[in-house]
Amino acid sequence: MKQMHILQSVFCLFLLASFTYSYSADKRIQYNAGVEKVKILSYNIRNARGTDDVTDYDRVAGVINRVAPNCVAVQELDSATIRSNGDIVLDEIARRTKMYAVFNASIEYDGGKYGIGILTKEKPIKKEAIPLPGREEKRSMLLVETDDYVICCTHWSLTREDRMASVELINELAAKYTDKPVFLAGDLNAAPNDREIQELKLTWEVLNNEKEYTCPSVHPTKCIDYILIKKDFSYPYQVLKSKVEVEPLASDHSPVWVEIGFHK
Repeated sequence: MKQMHILQSVFCLFLLASFTYSYSADKRIQYNAGVEKVKILSYNIRNARGTDDVTDYDRVAGVINRVAPNCVAVQELDSATIRSNGDIVLDEIARRTKMYAVFNASIEYDGGKYGIGILTKEKPIKKEAIPLPGREEKRSMLLVETDDYVICCTHWSLTREDRMASVELINELAAKYTDKPVFLAGDLNAAPNDREIQELKLTWEVLNNEKEYTCPSVHPTKCIDYILIKKDFSYPYQVLKSKVEVEPLASDHSPVWVEIGFHK
């Protein structure tokens, strides 16, 4: 009788252990299967002035709305200049896409400012910006942090030495962000095999397909627009889709976007 009682107790413990293991395994599988997706768009919009020389905010906003990204790195933006008739170009696009707008001026220009910007669906919690070298025109990088990710936007110089110097400055600013994915997007004015891009790849991974050309928007011949992720991100991720939109009219650059999924 005593032996029977011992056997029953062992059997109950076995069932409890099996249930606990099965429950834990199910929780682990559900956790790992919970892929979070982020869609990032990079777009040099040339002040919304198209290849037909028509400035059309609705046209650019339509491209963005069609892609439906979580965030957009935007280059070549006037802010209250004479050229833009006093319009703050990023705000015009933000209103039409229902996104939050953060602008950074790279230079004073034509009675106003000229620079880069970031649009996000999620409300930003922090903004930082640094100047970058540019012999023909001063450049900058803008960083915006949200609850789920960090997105950086830049538009590099036409001079190789300036671009090389920009790599270290960008890495220094981004280094302190380690607990969430950090993306870098923009018009880098350099081809994939150029030395400055190879230097950048030591710290960042290019997410978009470099064989898909982005410039000019009419019959593109080169890839100079990029979306990258900082390599020290601790969670596994994968590129779910990379695409250059066929849009020959809205700007002289084609919009490029990626969607990535990552596990937490």
